[in-house]
Amino acid sequence: MQCILIADDNTDITDVLAAYVKKEGYEPVLAADGEEALRLFRQCNPAAVLLDVMMPKEDGYEVCRKIRAASDTPVILITARGEDFERVMGLDIGADDYIVKPFSPNEVMARLRAVLRRMARNDRDRGGESNANVIMIDNLMINLEEYTLTIGGKPIALTKKEIETMWTLAGNPKKVFTRDNLLDSLWGYDYVGDTRTVDSHVKRLRAKLDKAEHPGWDIATVWGVGYKFELTEN
Repeated sequence: MQCILIADDNTDITDVLAAYVKKEGYEPVLAADGEEALRLFRQCNPAAVLLDVMMPKEDGYEVCRKIRAASDTPVILITARGEDFERVMGLDIGADDYIVKPFSPNEVMARLRAVLRRMARNDRDRGGESNANVIMIDNLMINLEEYTLTIGGKPIALTKKEIETMWTLAGNPKKVFTRDNLLDSLWGYDYVGDTRTVDSHVKRLRAKLDKAEHPGWDIATVWGVGYKFELTEN
């Protein structure tokens, strides 16, 4: 089930919106501040975000900027203030819509449905490939089109083969890849080498990834078999 991220420090509001989101067939994911909103966004990859402007730690504008820098996920800003310049600023930083409190939950859901329809239509126009080259899990982002990988926004210098290894593993969380699987998919069937090549490669890759903290995930060794991308406890 796809999720909708609802970020607001007012639990009365999040509880109401969560109930309406469930009726729409989505799983609500709730955040009480900006930092938690960004963490959950990276973790659950929501279909859309309902984002309060005035939040602790990081406000909605800053959260929206960071989301938009990494993703085109629809963002609807919610605020108690409705001045024109704030609406314009919200839209300029990449929000898809803007709702002023007090609001009707039915109106919020109508706008949510509208931005999701618009997103689906744009995906069809682009052949459905809007996010095909990007993986975001927890604080990890891999962009295969640009061959870049960041952890918590920090770029990690990897080789082309290391990026492809991470793409293969992170693109199939919990799936165990044997050493032969990785040799075949990353080096090719005609590669002249043995499984020790994979072990050495993964060892170097782990050393580079460990330059940044990533408590929510890791490359796990499945002894006697191979490797898998594993989500861990924060």
